[in-house]
Amino acid sequence: MDRNQATGLILFAAVILIYSIFFASGPEVPPAQQEATAAQEASALPEAPEIPGDSASSAKVDSLRFSKFGVLATLTQGEEQDVVLETEELKITFSTQGAQINQVELKEYKDWQMNPLLLLDEKSSQMRLVLDSRVGEINLADFYFQPELETEETEEGTIHRLTFTARSESGKIRQVFTLKAGEYLVHQSFEVENFQGVFTGNSLRFSWEDQVKAHEKDLAESRRKSQVNYYLSSGSYENLGLSDDLEEESVAEPVKWIGFSQRFFTAGIIADTEFREVNLSQSTPADSSIVRTMRAALAVPFVEGKSSYTFYFGPDKYKTLKQVTDGFEENVDMGYFFVSWVNKYIVVHLFEFMEKYFSNYGIIIILIVLIIKLALSPLTYKSYIGMAKMRVIKPEIDELKEKYGDDPTKMQQEQMKLFSQLGVSPISGCLPLLLQMPFLFAMFFFFPNAIELRQESFLWAKDLSTYDEFIKLPFTIPFYGAHVSLFTFLMTVSQIIYTHFNNQLTTATGPMKNLGYIMPVMFMFILNSYPAGLSFYYFVSNVFTFGQQALIKLFVDDAKIREKVEQNKVKNVNKKKSKFQQRLEDAMKAADANKKK
Repeated sequence: MDRNQATGLILFAAVILIYSIFFASGPEVPPAQQEATAAQEASALPEAPEIPGDSASSAKVDSLRFSKFGVLATLTQGEEQDVVLETEELKITFSTQGAQINQVELKEYKDWQMNPLLLLDEKSSQMRLVLDSRVGEINLADFYFQPELETEETEEGTIHRLTFTARSESGKIRQVFTLKAGEYLVHQSFEVENFQGVFTGNSLRFSWEDQVKAHEKDLAESRRKSQVNYYLSSGSYENLGLSDDLEEESVAEPVKWIGFSQRFFTAGIIADTEFREVNLSQSTPADSSIVRTMRAALAVPFVEGKSSYTFYFGPDKYKTLKQVTDGFEENVDMGYFFVSWVNKYIVVHLFEFMEKYFSNYGIIIILIVLIIKLALSPLTYKSYIGMAKMRVIKPEIDELKEKYGDDPTKMQQEQMKLFSQLGVSPISGCLPLLLQMPFLFAMFFFFPNAIELRQESFLWAKDLSTYDEFIKLPFTIPFYGAHVSLFTFLMTVSQIIYTHFNNQLTTATGPMKNLGYIMPVMFMFILNSYPAGLSFYYFVSNVFTFGQQALIKLFVDDAKIREKVEQNKVKNVNKKKSKFQQRLEDAMKAADANKKK
């Protein structure tokens, strides 16, 4: 048999075989047996969702899925379930679809209506993780993962680990979330095994939109304290500001962390190395239940199929944030640099120490005032003595005013000469007060941001972190509000009394004397809607200051001060002018000459 004959036989056999498979009918089966066989086959098949049309429709769906995802198509089949990772501090709910964080509950806190405090939930917060592949962008939310929860006891404490795995014949994708008991940090690692040549990018593209919910009663104050913060890898802290307008920022430099900071809580993401291609934005919606809408888009390094970063979901406690990473404590506003040191190095530690022994924060505030006033009492004493010296030489000053009242330059020169002879410094009473100012202003930043005072009551104030509504007004007073804060009112009254007492000890006259009465009234309007803890601190501080000065007055004799001044007058009668005094007089003479010209 030659090659042509063999080929013909093979083709003939192939035709018969194909015909028998596709066109030949089998033996007839009785109808009853057909129904029984069909019922057995149907019961053996798993339940599947109904697909309109015939089997060709199902094949078409699978074909479309394969054309979109390629070898990853099998990862898109599954059923969504919720999985919980929980400690005493946090309860985090994940979805098996995408291994995404759907909800974060801070278990130690409640919102202002005493409901569970959900820092994030499925409706208000959406995270998206995208990878580049040879079939285009792959959103991990399209994949279904199998969860595995385990707990490990270590020397450092209990570690809870939740592993999500999406597996196919070509490889697997694994996401691991690790949470240590007693902390607010959730570490996420991402790893791709096999899938050779499928994923083509060198970074994960992460995006996050959070509609920050109102957890506090005072929405306006919450908006004043909520913003997007970020920290550059070079070591510089930045933010988008507190404007209600849309704010956007494309960050050219690598970023270490990003924080969606609220008044008392922060949700943030921290790089293991650095984030690149960072774009941030924030806006204030008209919806009264939303504080701000915050967005972040960034690229996470994806090297050798691996990537990782860390989330922070927790309170804005300064010492807690400081332990997270460099600069993360900046999510708490401690004030400008010239007052922030008071809060960072003194007030924070005082509060922490007092909390160990006292549970009532009103008492803690009183004790902190007492400690600070005692520490600053030498400055208070020097300030009083300086004012007393100015008071006892008032007759000499009055004489100069009568003699040189029409010549301000000459008047200043003669006053400087008088002060030098009498051994009196006009700033001796003011300088100690200026040195105390950082403590006064530091509290203006500390109390509105102190989570320690949140939902803590004292006397008639139900919550020291917001204003005490002692009287609710049936109308709104411009720049004041529709309520009366009693702590603010008491602060104002005490300041006016202190000013009246202080004016008896100084030589202030005219507008300067009346300014001391105007300022407390102005601050009453400003602080009426500020936290009750702040007004209470200022009220207690005024009372202690008044008591200090009254006590000092009992031990300071104006007659002895006058005697000391007279001794200085005799001793300094031939005293030469200091170089500083001479330069000051020359400057005043030059200024007077220029004025005359």
